[in-house]
Amino acid sequence: MNDARTKSLAPRTKIYGLSFIGAVLHFLGWAGFGIWPFALVCMVPLLAALELGLDRGWRHSLAVGWLYGVVSYAGGYHWLVEFLEVFSGYGLALSALIFFLFCIYLGFDYAIYAVLYRALRTRGWSTAAIAVPVLLLMEWGYPALFPTYLANSLHMLTWPTQIADLGGPLLVTALIGAINLTIYETWQWRKKRRAAPRWLWGITTAAVLSATTYGAIRVRQIEARMADAPVLRLGIVQVNMGIFDKWDEALEGHRRHLEQSHELEDEGELDLLVWPESAIVRSLPRKLPWNGDRIRRDLETPILFGGVSTDEVDGERRVYNTVFAMDADGMVRSTYDKTYLLMFGEYLPFGETFPILYELSPNSGRFTKGSHVRPVILGEWRISTPVCYEDILARFTRKMVREAKPHLMINLTNDAWFGDTQEPAIHLLLSKYRAIEHRRYLVRSTNSGISAVIDPLGRVVAQSGLLTRENLRADVHMLEEDTIYTMLGDWPGWLSLLAVGWMLTVRRSVGR
Repeated sequence: MNDARTKSLAPRTKIYGLSFIGAVLHFLGWAGFGIWPFALVCMVPLLAALELGLDRGWRHSLAVGWLYGVVSYAGGYHWLVEFLEVFSGYGLALSALIFFLFCIYLGFDYAIYAVLYRALRTRGWSTAAIAVPVLLLMEWGYPALFPTYLANSLHMLTWPTQIADLGGPLLVTALIGAINLTIYETWQWRKKRRAAPRWLWGITTAAVLSATTYGAIRVRQIEARMADAPVLRLGIVQVNMGIFDKWDEALEGHRRHLEQSHELEDEGELDLLVWPESAIVRSLPRKLPWNGDRIRRDLETPILFGGVSTDEVDGERRVYNTVFAMDADGMVRSTYDKTYLLMFGEYLPFGETFPILYELSPNSGRFTKGSHVRPVILGEWRISTPVCYEDILARFTRKMVREAKPHLMINLTNDAWFGDTQEPAIHLLLSKYRAIEHRRYLVRSTNSGISAVIDPLGRVVAQSGLLTRENLRADVHMLEEDTIYTMLGDWPGWLSLLAVGWMLTVRRSVGR
């Protein structure tokens, strides 16, 4: 490399510094810390860093994107260290190592983003053409344990997020990406590096106004439908048992659920009591129907509760994380088994091939995944019951809603594994989009918090505290509607795939 070119290259410290700043803005703006305006500018430093590094090799671009990804995910998922330590039984050092490796893997999300960005820029495509499609493609296609959308940063803004019933969280991410892109291009124009992006100003302004107007209209429409819909009176029980206390003191856990359910019944008539995931930890039968009088004792209200069910297949004992629906007569006639099992908590990768892994991780479960997404039935109502983190999986929840056509979604969760961290709040905030996407109430019953009721507009209308023992009462409206997202799914992701694929095959005559 000659001296002239060396002098023309931007300093590496400046490039990596921009990437780091953007990543910090990213996780501070995301759902956990919740400083949402940062989400509207978090990609501006990244785009600047990638542009400054175009005269270097592709490995440099990969490193810049990887740094952005690692820092943003480490900041957003810092609570994973405590989760791994408690969930797996590993010590702090090994849990921190696994967390570091996890962040390295997640960081390649934005590393691939950076490489694709570089490939398209060197083929003559402008930043304005590629920044948002590549972002959507990576959010949609990169495999991650916990799906992460930039859209989650705007969970508290009711009007703009209503477009999720059109294109899911990806469509909201597209709006955020367009704002980031417009700010970046305006910055470049102010520095006299590019022409004024008038067409981009117009498109982004129109998109923001359209999303806000659409949201305002949908709020009025859905509120009118809720006013006319049948009502189900719910009582939600949160007993706040420690994660190991639930197993060591199973009788005490059952007593608390009964005691608090009686308190709710004494306050007024209910249509359904909801207990959280694994409220009953002793083995329960799988063959239906069966009499649940030993579970409900003298309660009179139907109960939806989580429990552990077992059976034996070819001499092998199988354990399931199950939701049971008990009618007013005490009979259990419908169930749902959790389908997406949580790594380290409910199974170990390669654990069946290498059983010694379960010896090294004594707290990890050995559950069998469910085989269907059918609803549980309560009288005339169909209820979908995603368990634990299934309610943050947009594609899975859509599959469940399309097959079950529920009137209501109830999520049973036990977030006690995460202790007093940001995770229970993040779990709640991420799940809000499922209510918007399918225009149903989403009720969350958790062992230790945060239990909540989310209306079909994504608004939290009732919630409990964290690590508290308390009850919630709420009236929910039973709705049934097929949204565009329910019918078409993640069409913004498919469009992005087509757009990026096409741009990779077509070289523009104009250089970058």
